[in-house]
Amino acid sequence: MKIGYIVPAPLYWDVQGATPRGKLLKEWAFPNTEVNFVIVTEGPITIESKYEEYLSFSATTKEIVRLEKEGYDAAIVGCAADPGLDAMREITTKMLVVGLGEPSVLTAAMLGHKFSIISLYESEIAAFEEIVYKAGVLDKLASVRALNIAVLDLAVNRKSIVEKIIRVSQKAIEDDGADCLVLGCGVIGFLNVADEISKFLKIPVINPPKNALKMVESLVSIGLMHSKKAFALPPKLSSGKVKNIDQLFVYGHSPKVRRK
Repeated sequence: MKIGYIVPAPLYWDVQGATPRGKLLKEWAFPNTEVNFVIVTEGPITIESKYEEYLSFSATTKEIVRLEKEGYDAAIVGCAADPGLDAMREITTKMLVVGLGEPSVLTAAMLGHKFSIISLYESEIAAFEEIVYKAGVLDKLASVRALNIAVLDLAVNRKSIVEKIIRVSQKAIEDDGADCLVLGCGVIGFLNVADEISKFLKIPVINPPKNALKMVESLVSIGLMHSKKAFALPPKLSSGKVKNIDQLFVYGHSPKVRRK
């Protein structure tokens, strides 16, 4: 089994972090799974808004296409906001594609009655509510609570990050009725703090990268991928009017599309 974990932002501030994160993915994976950490070469430095999500689409899409051509069984879009997930599923024909957000909320909905998402910013609350709605488990969402911490600051002091997550999570448990938690950031997931927080709070805490990886391994092992009825190939590609995704984009002139 071959899986690509795509970080949809260049993360120039922490390129060296790719090695330990890639190592962590390999530690989480089953022995017979090959999992490779891929960082796009252009786009937003980090993703903390819808606008930055959209900026990440082009480079991430190119990596998705490359991985499918190279025979990968699955790709994980490594951001809890699931940027461009629907589009990535449309342009693939035989490779499973998942994000971090959707698998996390589905797992949380399975493990408890009410779950809360711990996001980075309050501005992300609506985006996470949308993910939960699209996943069909909105009635199980207790709340989305924000840490108000930037992605760039997450690696500064691990202990203080854990303490703040616990404080915010306790409010979600006591005030909102949460009995399960989702860490709403892939970078937090690679701090590998979910088990520690879960042990302290005595409730399940979902680590998005680890959860997505294990879900992908399960789906690939039983021969399942996303439905091409639900995520159909773009008509221009399926009809042969264009040969690849690059031809779907027009650069300042009329497109040369084959007509019937």
